[in-house]
Amino acid sequence: QGCVDHPIVLTEAVCNPLYSRQMMSELLFECYQVPKVSYGVDSLYSFYHNRRQNWPSSGLVISSGYQCTHILPVLEGRLDAKNCKRINLGGCQAAVYLQRLLQLKYPGHFAAITLSRMEEILHEHSYIAEDYIEELQKWRSPEYYENNVHKMQLPFSNKLLGSTLTSEEKQERRQQQLRRLQELNARRREEKLQLDQERLDRLLYVQELLEDGQMDQFHKALVELNMDSAEELQSYINKLSLSVEQAKQKILQAEVNIEVDVVDSKPETPDLDPLGSEQSLEDVESINEFEPLFAEEQPEVEKPVAAVQPVFNLAEYHQLFLGTERIRAPEIVFQPSLIGEDQAGIAETMQYVLERYPKEQQAILVQNVFLTGGNTMYPGLKARVQKELLEMRPFQSSFQVHLASSPVLDAWYGARDWAVEHMTREEGWITRKDYEEKGGEYLKEHCASNVYVPIRLPKQAPRTAEALAPSRVLTSSTGNPCEQA
Repeated sequence: QGCVDHPIVLTEAVCNPLYSRQMMSELLFECYQVPKVSYGVDSLYSFYHNRRQNWPSSGLVISSGYQCTHILPVLEGRLDAKNCKRINLGGCQAAVYLQRLLQLKYPGHFAAITLSRMEEILHEHSYIAEDYIEELQKWRSPEYYENNVHKMQLPFSNKLLGSTLTSEEKQERRQQQLRRLQELNARRREEKLQLDQERLDRLLYVQELLEDGQMDQFHKALVELNMDSAEELQSYINKLSLSVEQAKQKILQAEVNIEVDVVDSKPETPDLDPLGSEQSLEDVESINEFEPLFAEEQPEVEKPVAAVQPVFNLAEYHQLFLGTERIRAPEIVFQPSLIGEDQAGIAETMQYVLERYPKEQQAILVQNVFLTGGNTMYPGLKARVQKELLEMRPFQSSFQVHLASSPVLDAWYGARDWAVEHMTREEGWITRKDYEEKGGEYLKEHCASNVYVPIRLPKQAPRTAEALAPSRVLTSSTGNPCEQA
C-alpha cells in the first residue's frame, strides 16, 4: 500500500535533540503516512512496566546499556530532565577493555581474542565486586585463585602435518631431503676446491717470482699476502696443496659412492683462510635449514624412545585463564579512571544528582532506586549499588534498590503496555495535524516521555529600525576621509 496505517511507539534518547525528532517525524508522516506516533525513553518504559501497587511514583532510574549509562530522577511520575546525567561508558567499553587485557596477557592468541568472544565472556563469567580493593586482595591468595579462576577453551586443530603422512611417504620425503643435502655438500666442495685452487695458483706465482730472482716484486707480493718470509709462503703452499688434494679425493669418492657418507653428512666448516675467502650466505642458510633433518639419519645419534621429552598439550595452550579480569572489566562503570576516562562513576554521579534536591526529595528518590539496561545484569551489581548508597546516605536512613525483572526486554514490554493502555486516548500521541501545525520537533508528553522544550526563535527587529539603519550609515560616512580610515 506504500503506507503504515497503524500508530507507532518509538523510543528515543534522554534529552533527545529536537532536530533528531524532527527528521524522524518527517520520515514517518511524509513517507509512511503514519496516523499518529508517540515518543518515549526506553528506561522510563522499563520503569513503567515494573511498577507495582506499593511502589512510589518517584524514583531514581539507573539505566546502563551498550554505549552509555544514564541517571534519571523521576518525580511524581514525570522525568526531571534538568537533573539527568549521562556517563559515556557501557557494555561496549567493558568488552574493549577486557579484549585489551587478554591480548596483553596472551599475545600468542591475539587474533583469537575477538570482540564478540569478549562480550560472551562478560555475559557469562564477569561479576561486580561489592568491594573492589578487598576482592583484589582475595585474588592474591593462590587457593582463592584456584577455586575461582575460570578457564575458557579457544578453538584449535589437533591435526598436525606429519600425522597425515604414511610411513612410505615419510621415508620418501626423508630420502629427498638427504639427496638435496648431498647435492648441496657436493656443490660446496666444488666451490671450496675452486677457491683453494685459485689461492694456490696465486701462491705458486709468487714463489716463481722468488725462483726467477725478481726480489722487489716478490717482497711486494709478500706484503700483499700479509706474510713475512719465504718459509711462511712455502708452509702455506704445502697446506693448501694438501687441502686441494683431499677435496679432489672426496669429490671422486662422492661420484663413485651413491650412498651418503656418514663422515660427510654434516656440512663442512671451511678452514681459516688468511685472505678471508668469502662464502655464499644463501648456502649457509640452506645448510642450516637441512642440517636438523639430515641429522635424524645418523645411526650413532639414535636414542631410545624413552628419552626425556616435554609433553606439550595443545589444548591447554589454547586456554584463557580468567582471574581478576572477571571483575576489572565491569568495574569501569564505577571507576572510569581504570581506562583513562576523566568521568565520574555511577556512585559519584548518583550522589551528585541527589545533592541537587532538598533532603525531603532525596529521601523520596532513594526509596525506589531502579536498575535497568543490559549492562546491569552482572551478578553483584545490586549489592554494590546498595553499598554505595549506604556510604553516601545519612546514618540510619532507609533506601530501596530494585532490579528490573528483565533488564534487556522490559523497555519493549513497557512500550507495549503503554501502547495498549493509551490506544484510544489522545494523551502522548502526535497526530498528523499536530505535525503540520507545530512542526516535526513537537512532542506530547506522557509518563515515559522526554520533556518538550519548544524552539525559541529570537525576536526580529522592527522594520522601521531596519529602514533607518542605512540612512544612519550614509550620514556617518560623510565626514573626513582620514577619520573614516
